[in-house]
Amino acid sequence: MHQTIVIAIAGLMGAAGVALAAAAAHAASASSLDSAAHLLLFHASAVLGALALLDQQRLWRPLGLAAIAGFELGAGLFAGDIALRAFAGHRLFPMAAPTGGTILIIAWLILATAAIVAHSRR
Repeated sequence: MHQTIVIAIAGLMGAAGVALAAAAAHAASASSLDSAAHLLLFHASAVLGALALLDQQRLWRPLGLAAIAGFELGAGLFAGDIALRAFAGHRLFPMAAPTGGTILIIAWLILATAAIVAHSRR
């Protein structure tokens, strides 16, 4: 995973999060967009933080990269499903949001494991 691509995806996640927050503020029927916005913004920051930890060798690289991929995939599925339901009235695919949420939980556990492994290898 090339860092520039990962950073660009985090930037897109942040921009989408702000756009969804604005849409939620201006559309009475789009209150569910708040959770999608916050999830994207939070995990965009988590991606950047995890990259910094990788650079400092505070995460075991293979697991750190897996956690980052999980943050991006999980947040995209979760927020994408919520946004599509709000704007188009249908789901991304059945169970997309719960699948994204599950991926995010697993990604956070992988991040914790990556830190423990890195520490034990020093």
